[in-house]
Amino acid sequence: MKTIEIAHRLSALLLLPLSVGSVGTSQAQEKPAAAPTNFPVAMPKVEPQDGDTFVFLGDSITHQCLYTQYVEDYFYTRFPDRRLRFHNAGVSGDRAADALRRFDRDVASFRPNYVSILLGMNDGSYTWFKQDVFDTYQRDMTMLLDQLAGTGAKIAPMHPTMFDARAARLAGKGDKEPNTSLYNSVLAFYGAWLYETANRRGLGFVDMYSPLNQITLEQRQTDPKFTLIRDAVHPGQDGQVVMAVAMLNDLFVRGPMGSIAVTLGAGGKPAASSVNGAVSELSGEGGTIRFTHLAKALPWVLPEDARLGYKLTKAGHKFSQERFTAVGLAPGKYELAIDGTVVGSWTHAQLARGVELEENEKTPQYQQALAVAKANADRNSQIVKKLRDWWLQLKIRNYQLAGWKAQNPNAPAADTEAKEVEFAAWQKEFDVAVPDLEKQAQAAADAIYQINQPKPHAYELRPAPKPAAAP
Repeated sequence: MKTIEIAHRLSALLLLPLSVGSVGTSQAQEKPAAAPTNFPVAMPKVEPQDGDTFVFLGDSITHQCLYTQYVEDYFYTRFPDRRLRFHNAGVSGDRAADALRRFDRDVASFRPNYVSILLGMNDGSYTWFKQDVFDTYQRDMTMLLDQLAGTGAKIAPMHPTMFDARAARLAGKGDKEPNTSLYNSVLAFYGAWLYETANRRGLGFVDMYSPLNQITLEQRQTDPKFTLIRDAVHPGQDGQVVMAVAMLNDLFVRGPMGSIAVTLGAGGKPAASSVNGAVSELSGEGGTIRFTHLAKALPWVLPEDARLGYKLTKAGHKFSQERFTAVGLAPGKYELAIDGTVVGSWTHAQLARGVELEENEKTPQYQQALAVAKANADRNSQIVKKLRDWWLQLKIRNYQLAGWKAQNPNAPAADTEAKEVEFAAWQKEFDVAVPDLEKQAQAAADAIYQINQPKPHAYELRPAPKPAAAP
């Protein structure tokens, strides 16, 4: 059975009362506070440093290992000199209460510097707004934020993602009205409360909701069946790119990846400069300019199955701009070769304005970045996803045992003991498998740092060959 299907079948069990060993009780709602005389400053955008750990805490949308993977790709390519540790802590079907139950082992034990939180999709119970359901979410999320504050990590709650009602109808789920029509607005309400809570606490905040809704609306102007979320709940690869872009945009400091500027001066003598890189071995003769360039970063490249999302968000231009400019060239057309491969040709006027290379698949730096993305995709699909599946199984087995006890309060002690022994035996398997997969995930990340280091490349800008004359 698919992970997501299992999680959905737990929906009834997920309504069991919260019981967290080390977590204290809390009011259903925060008590109204006196009007403050000053307000905390919201967390400024961050720039993770060497050795920092980032934990992605969430539900099935995090368990998909996609937006998390794309954010990891960004840091692996854009900051290859910084060893960052990423931990996916998503479990399908989770609500804030479930995150609290696994908090110590799955979050706090990693001593995170940063924690993002993507919960709420399940907390709303897939129905129209109900006060008691919201009160439970409000209580549990408040407890979770309090727990996170105790770790000393910088915290970034994230607005729940979009529920696509039209996609639900296209998938034959329109019989769940009015839930289908109203649930996206319920998530907006939950997100609005979370935004205000983050502001009161001086936390970061990521708007995952607006970009998904806005891009969907824009695309439906030409394709009424367009969706980024085919099952209405879980964004596909392209939707997860939108989420990754929202996270990078709202949470992290960013700037251009780098640029190269070439100027041909009087007498044909070239000069060159680089932002976030270094130029060496510069020479020029016969209208051809040659040099070696070593960048400090690679472009942010994503796997092929995420290209539409990359295009819709203009992710390359916004987050990975790699600009090449040449000024002072004689009128005409020129071609640029990198390591002997021609990557494109442009007029002198186009080169004077500058051309962008970050999405040029012919460049060696693009191909290197693509290799990084593929290696990280393998890491997530073959290791991290399996790790998260173990955590899902732990939750399922916990609920099954609790459910059996609730349904059989007068069962013989031997039967109850047998159930507990069975669970304990499986728990031993979990205690062996999870640390092993965590080590494998870290080893795979270490291997990525062996292939993401920028290399020097030989550039040659020369007049383009003239087209052969027609016979």
